[in-house]
Amino acid sequence: MSDNKTLVVTQKKSPIGRQLDQKKTLIGLGLNKIGRTKILNDTSSIRGMINKVKHLVEVS
Repeated sequence: MSDNKTLVVTQKKSPIGRQLDQKKTLIGLGLNKIGRTKILNDTSSIRGMINKVKHLVEVS
């Protein structure tokens, strides 16, 4: 039985004025508007993306 862990990621700040790669990372996570929330699988690649934009999102 696999143990699928998930992360709830919510965008809290705008990418306006940030580096282009940070904006593209938000889009890659499925976030492109403040307040939007996504439930994502807890993988190392997703954690790396979240770490890149940790100042723009909230993880629970």
